[in-house]
Amino acid sequence: MSNPLFAWQQDSWQNIMAMRARMPHAFLLFGPEGIGKAHFAEHLAKSLLCESPSQDGHACAKCLSCNWFDQYSHPDYRRVRPGLLDEEDTANSEAEENSENSEKKASKSTKAPSKEIVIDQIRALANFMNISTHRQGTRVVVMYPAEALNVPAANALLKSLEEPNPNTVFILVAHKIDRLLPTILSRCHKIALSMPSKIQSLQWLQAQGVKDAEVYLAQQGGAPLLAQTLAQSEDLKELDELLRMLAKPDIDSSLKIADKMQKLDMPRTVSWMQRWLYDVFSFKQTGQIRYFPQQQTPIAQLAGRIDVDKLMQLIKNVQDRQAIASHPLSGKLFLEDMLLEYSSAFNSI
Repeated sequence: MSNPLFAWQQDSWQNIMAMRARMPHAFLLFGPEGIGKAHFAEHLAKSLLCESPSQDGHACAKCLSCNWFDQYSHPDYRRVRPGLLDEEDTANSEAEENSENSEKKASKSTKAPSKEIVIDQIRALANFMNISTHRQGTRVVVMYPAEALNVPAANALLKSLEEPNPNTVFILVAHKIDRLLPTILSRCHKIALSMPSKIQSLQWLQAQGVKDAEVYLAQQGGAPLLAQTLAQSEDLKELDELLRMLAKPDIDSSLKIADKMQKLDMPRTVSWMQRWLYDVFSFKQTGQIRYFPQQQTPIAQLAGRIDVDKLMQLIKNVQDRQAIASHPLSGKLFLEDMLLEYSSAFNSI
């Protein structure tokens, strides 16, 4: 029998399987980003649809239902995500193939994929839930990240949760449940998926062949899947340059980095600044560093060059910038403004 879950998810799995005889109609799996919640949710969906699950509830990976699920063609399963995530998966698949029609495919798409789960996606579930299940089995809907639901979509989903169809299980996944409607929260059985221990994360990363696993794990706040993604990122060189600039802030470096990084993912770039400033503040207050322990010397020096009030204002300004980082009018000007403010804060007398 197949058990592809991560080592740190086994206890949560057992807790859910203890409810299998009286399965809730809606789960909400929540916890920090990058710990495998979506992976857990899809394995749960597969097991609920499996025709021959093992005694501990895992899908058999051999039956017709499991085969359909693996091919994303199960008639009783729907996965609902923002269009952007689906496009990224498609792009990654196409990148692995040498498609001769790549230029045609690129020209077809003129509308930017949505970062939200929209009401049309929820309405599309209506027909799905109103037809008979295949072989009189269970119907499963997996939705993530649930906080991507916009207001009309969230209200439409609420109706389905209030009056659930028979033999239907919703599995919602969220990084931040405080962004969900309280009425949605109240209608879901909430399961907290916890962050793995440092030892578990490092063992897993090393098994994946990630070098400098401890460095990447710290930089991603202990989330192993995010650490793996970072280690494989094509933008590591630019991010390393950003850290060098943050360690020794000056105007010229700020302008050069803004020019180099203007086309990179802006929210991620801002998040690096937020983590750096968190470490400066943390060291100033407690002498502890969370994200960049290998940068203790420059962080300690910076903490001594700025007072708490000015540092708190800088942190707030960067937080405000994160709220608009997904759609700045000009990436270059956006970064220049942020980095120049940072450099001035640490170089003013």
